[in-house]
Amino acid sequence: MSEARTGKRFDLRLPIVIKESDSADLLQGTTDNLSVAGVYLRAGANFHVGSKVTFEITLPAEVTGGSNDVKLNCRGTVVRVDEPENGEHSNGVACVIDGYEFVRS
Repeated sequence: MSEARTGKRFDLRLPIVIKESDSADLLQGTTDNLSVAGVYLRAGANFHVGSKVTFEITLPAEVTGGSNDVKLNCRGTVVRVDEPENGEHSNGVACVIDGYEFVRS
């Protein structure tokens, strides 16, 4: 299996709010890791490969080195969905980031 990842990944467990484009439901989840190109998260929902999503991640000041938290608003595409494993209750979801914007608090 070839490695499709690009860029350094950061193991960050941060809250994430995610919404599939054709749904009105805002879902809560947690990131497992994050890079400039994508995010791997856990969420208790059934996402579909190829689905467009929007999500918001709050980066704490201690992570960014700033004095305030920073919100990252992203648009992305689901590229992989993993079934729960090892006692997890949420699906693993890999998304590429198609675009983003930083919003300072």
